[in-house]
Amino acid sequence: MKKRALIFRGGWDGHSPIETTDMIAEKLRAAGVEVDIHEGTKCLTELTLTDYQLIVPMVTMSKIEGAEEKALLAAIRGGVHCGGWHGGMCDSFRNNTDYQYMTGGQWVAHPGNIMDYTVIVDDVDHPIMKGIPKEFKMHSEQYYMHTDPSNVVLAKTVFKGDHDSWINGCVMPCVWIRRYGKGKIFYSSLGHNFDDFKNTPEVSEIIIRGLLWMLDLL
Repeated sequence: MKKRALIFRGGWDGHSPIETTDMIAEKLRAAGVEVDIHEGTKCLTELTLTDYQLIVPMVTMSKIEGAEEKALLAAIRGGVHCGGWHGGMCDSFRNNTDYQYMTGGQWVAHPGNIMDYTVIVDDVDHPIMKGIPKEFKMHSEQYYMHTDPSNVVLAKTVFKGDHDSWINGCVMPCVWIRRYGKGKIFYSSLGHNFDDFKNTPEVSEIIIRGLLWMLDLL
């Protein structure tokens, strides 16, 4: 059976929702996945979500209607997988704690804004991370997040405390997988905007691997 993915996008333009999802959609299609892209959240009640094996949210700092959230979470609990990146997945609907319970994390700060930091791969043998350098550099936002202790962490960053001294040495998950009901969840905090996707190849490589892993195509 051909795999199908739904991408819904929108919210704050600073996260390049169109450019980044277009790139990821192209990579998914190259792997044989049929991809539908919709603007905003209305598609969550207009479509039959169980027709898809994967849902990719890319909506930053926006709102979701109650029926839309209910449909999305029910589909994932029933076995549709969900994956995404940065604020497009884990800073989407700040008032919706049920959605955050599904994703496994919520953005709360990026001290210093755009800065240099290092990503450290925790599980070099996991299919998503295999072949990714054990450490690689980012020049972008370093996300400080509230995260779920049930997450399986694949990569992390360490805060230096240059801007907020009290978080010096804090270890922060930045790539994880988890379960929500029968659905698999994948998240990467990397990928602030399209420049990150273009300038740091590990960003899009980790994301596309995470999405393909959930579809059993990796």
